[in-house]
Amino acid sequence: MIKHKPKPKGTIIAALDIGSVKVACFIGRVIDDIGGIEVIGIGHVAARGIKAGTMTDMLQAEESIRQAVHAAETMAATEMKGYPLRDVVVNVPSMYSECHKNPIDIAMLGHEVGEGDIRRAIQRAQKQEHAEGQTLVHAIAAGYAIDGHRGIEEPRGMAGQRLRVDVNIVTAESAALTNIARCVERTQLDIEALCIPPYAAGLSSLVADEMDLGCTVIDMGGGVTSFAVFREGSMIHAGAIPLGGTHVTNDVARGLNTRVQEAERIKILYGSALTSSTDDSELIDVPQLGEEDETQPNHVPRSYLVSIIQPRLEEIFEMVRARLDDSGLGAAMGRRVVLTGGTAQTPGMRDLAGMILGKQVRLGRPVRIKGLPDAVSGPAFAATAGLLHYVCERSDELPRYGRGDAPEGSMFERARRWLRENW
Repeated sequence: MIKHKPKPKGTIIAALDIGSVKVACFIGRVIDDIGGIEVIGIGHVAARGIKAGTMTDMLQAEESIRQAVHAAETMAATEMKGYPLRDVVVNVPSMYSECHKNPIDIAMLGHEVGEGDIRRAIQRAQKQEHAEGQTLVHAIAAGYAIDGHRGIEEPRGMAGQRLRVDVNIVTAESAALTNIARCVERTQLDIEALCIPPYAAGLSSLVADEMDLGCTVIDMGGGVTSFAVFREGSMIHAGAIPLGGTHVTNDVARGLNTRVQEAERIKILYGSALTSSTDDSELIDVPQLGEEDETQPNHVPRSYLVSIIQPRLEEIFEMVRARLDDSGLGAAMGRRVVLTGGTAQTPGMRDLAGMILGKQVRLGRPVRIKGLPDAVSGPAFAATAGLLHYVCERSDELPRYGRGDAPEGSMFERARRWLRENW
């Protein structure tokens, strides 16, 4: 398992999760020397001006971010001693990211592998040219081999002639990220780091054995469903499809001929991913679109609602399965799937996912973080909490300069400089 050095005890860190349905901000404090985090500030509001990770109205999106950050700052005011929040780690829209493995060979000539050799391999992968219009987000050491012998979990201290490091490179469309960066900076915040949502969700919700033995995290958001595969403590693959909970809501609105707001309420209260024996006898009152007389009831069997929801959810899981099959990872994915995201909370979702994916499925929660109230401790906030874990424990995966280009100052300054120069 790859080891990472966490931030020092007492460090204040912050996460900004910009989604299609909600904007959430968590402020945390590192409470020990092994990366334990306690949340001291929480803020979340309904997202406006954002669709599937894309800014559709800069002013509305900016206001949503301001409100979420202000709420978190107010809650954490005592711990922050009146200082405003400055640095945040921000999620990257999954639909605009790409993931590929880049094997890097380092000549050892019989010497022992050291930390500098692994860092050199990662830096070499970072320096390689990416597709035009792509910005580097992650460079993750995802596997090692020495002299052709694979399956090495910890190469440090081993000797050999040649070290191979499989570096998992994640890039994102520069144009899509530019508007997010500008929107965040207009709220007087600086971006410390970037992270894709399924990676963050996995860091907060997976236990050590799942991350080591092989597990797939599926983060079911409002506009996008993204996924990440973990193995031997690292993310080895990631992807996304352009469907999520908002598409289910729109299907319900069309199928029941009701307003989108009512469709969302009905979906949450009565929706299910699978039918049950009592669905035909249970009636739901559905306000009709454009009807002024709301006193006249319009009853619809719950079975009809489920018949609208289930096909869309099946489509989502079938598309995810196809993308995973195309990855060629095979047994490396393991037999375990963890569902996160707000849409994952739909009743019957675990069973439906298990049937279509053919794996053991559980719901993922941010289990590795302290101080979370019940209202934000469910699957919907797994990615938000995971952003804190990422910037605390995985700062070595941030894009870095080569020795000749490294600017002066802290990691925060290097990250900000990198973002400005790339965007």
